Amino acid sequence: MSQQHPIIAVTGSSGAGLSTIRHAFKFIFQRLNIKPAIVHGDGFRRYTDRQFAALLEEARASGRNISWFGPECNHFQELESFFRTYGECGSGVVRQYAHTTEHGVELGVQAGEFTPWAPLQPGSDLLFYEGQHGGLMANTWTRRKVDSRHFPPEIDRRAGRQGIDVAQHVDLLIGVAPAINLEWIQKIHRDCKKGTCTPEESVETILRRMDDYIHYLVPQFGLTDINIQRMPLVDTSDPFIARDVPLADESLCVIHFRDRERHDFPELLRRIPGAFMSRPTTMVVPNKDLRLALGMICGPILAGFMEARSNAPGLGQATVSP
Repeated sequence: MSQQHPIIAVTGSSGAGLSTIRHAFKFIFQRLNIKPAIVHGDGFRRYTDRQFAALLEEARASGRNISWFGPECNHFQELESFFRTYGECGSGVVRQYAHTTEHGVELGVQAGEFTPWAPLQPGSDLLFYEGQHGGLMANTWTRRKVDSRHFPPEIDRRAGRQGIDVAQHVDLLIGVAPAINLEWIQKIHRDCKKGTCTPEESVETILRRMDDYIHYLVPQFGLTDINIQRMPLVDTSDPFIARDVPLADESLCVIHFRDRERHDFPELLRRIPGAFMSRPTTMVVPNKDLRLALGMICGPILAGFMEARSNAPGLGQATVSP
């Protein structure tokens, strides 16, 4: 963790609603006049879409599962190194992933591919990371046996044996984990809306990545400072036949806080309409008011980061070579 160069990480599954949290934070940044460096976890994937498709066919032929959640398909070591470097000097080496053809045109690469590794633009006040592994920790690796037959030697050596601790570098870690049926509904509908696959193929992806989800994503939610879980108020018993995603007015957000002393709950309840405490460390708010709630909850934390940063000795920018 760093006073000079704080790090905020929002972690969760693809389709969980990470972009909603990112947009909420953009309003906080604007209100507090904070200049963030926004980094997406997709840039730390190991393979392009084309390479992953070929690897997936090979894995299916050998009867094993791989996914974007697990170690075989990600640069976990590089992600931890980037967080460490940013905390030390406010920079680091990253790359961007082109999600769509339009995004690829903007970045100058094909859809499903990466830009070259390059240093962050200088001058940011803090790092905002959005992705699947912002809270990855060494004990996440030890939850399952790493089989060297399935992983290249460098992955087994650097990750499976040495371990990874991304979470130690994060100053504010937020987990986003909707009710699991709702998460599946959101993923299926998002995939189909993009036209990237059929509903059946989306369900196959959910099943294929389940082991990695359990062992590499779920443990992060035990390390977060704040967990946000969207709970539907309509029937989602069978997520595979749901015709639409529950609306904002048809769900509540359960927000859990690890450190009760860090927050002024009476003031939050006064300022967030319809909010109530279900437990001493758990607040429930209407989903439609989540952006307001995040502003009330996280605004003072970010203001504290900026105050500590302004008072930190030796504040300055450093450059990092790719």
